[in-house]
Amino acid sequence: MSKYNALWKYIKENGRQSVKLSFDDIKSIAGIAIDHSFLNYKKELLQYGYKVEKISLKDKTVFFLKN
Repeated sequence: MSKYNALWKYIKENGRQSVKLSFDDIKSIAGIAIDHSFLNYKKELLQYGYKVEKISLKDKTVFFLKN
């Protein structure tokens, strides 16, 4: 079980073509703050039909795109 499972489920259940979430939104949904390990975990999202399109450290947002 991944520490980001709650986030992946949220994105999948959202069902939109694209989803943009702030780091604070992700912390609220997943129950943990985003960290460097997110770069390794993001591959799991492919199983849910989405991918991480862009991570903006400046804006503190992550843009998810449906495959």
